[in-house]
Amino acid sequence: MAEGKKSIHAGHRQRMKEEFLATGGQGWPDHRLLELMLFYAIPQGDVNPLAHALLDRFHSLAGVMDAPVEELVAVKGMGLHSAAYLKVHLAAHSRYMAVRSGPGQVVKTLEDARDILAPYFYGAQRELVYTLCMDSRGKLLGVGRVSEGSVWSSEVNLRELVKICMGLNAAYCYLAHNHVSNLALPSQADWETTNTVYSVLEAVGVKLRDHLVFVDGDMVSLKLSHRSGRAMIYQMRPLDDWNT
Repeated sequence: MAEGKKSIHAGHRQRMKEEFLATGGQGWPDHRLLELMLFYAIPQGDVNPLAHALLDRFHSLAGVMDAPVEELVAVKGMGLHSAAYLKVHLAAHSRYMAVRSGPGQVVKTLEDARDILAPYFYGAQRELVYTLCMDSRGKLLGVGRVSEGSVWSSEVNLRELVKICMGLNAAYCYLAHNHVSNLALPSQADWETTNTVYSVLEAVGVKLRDHLVFVDGDMVSLKLSHRSGRAMIYQMRPLDDWNT
């Protein structure tokens, strides 16, 4: 490759990846999205002409993704590896849409949240912090580990908590951690953490449903507990008031 051509494409892939991460590809034409996918199937070289050749033959990004493998590999520059990579994207998207649009598991009650979260703490020798994330209809989106501590305590990693909630596009979440002391009684630190977490999540559009404390065979809801006769700072909707 000529030196001038090398200079033109130097850093092109990295710049495209950074732009995509910053914008999510909003407003990108089909050929740019396809070019970005081809980066990972074909690690070196200029794949822009191949992206255009595929679109010329199949007319759109959707047409390329739906094309039979034997027709994809008929395009000069496409091999079985690259065709398989595009088909993996299509399969992953189909699986994603099935989960997102399907009925899924709905978390309507405190008991639902308890049953989902309890197994994550079985036999734990250290304090662990998890979050259970839901969409606006209460459908379970996922459970993520926020942090892990010593046998005495675990500080909530707020950055990781926000990352998990935003990554799952959550509207609501539960915060949960365990006490290795076998006493589920919320500590002063638990109350302070709950108020901090509620404020941080509210700022990014996520509502904290409750903070649950687990020990083997037991669980306590901070929402349903009392704080030495004082009202809790954070306020949440009643557990039976989901649809209002």
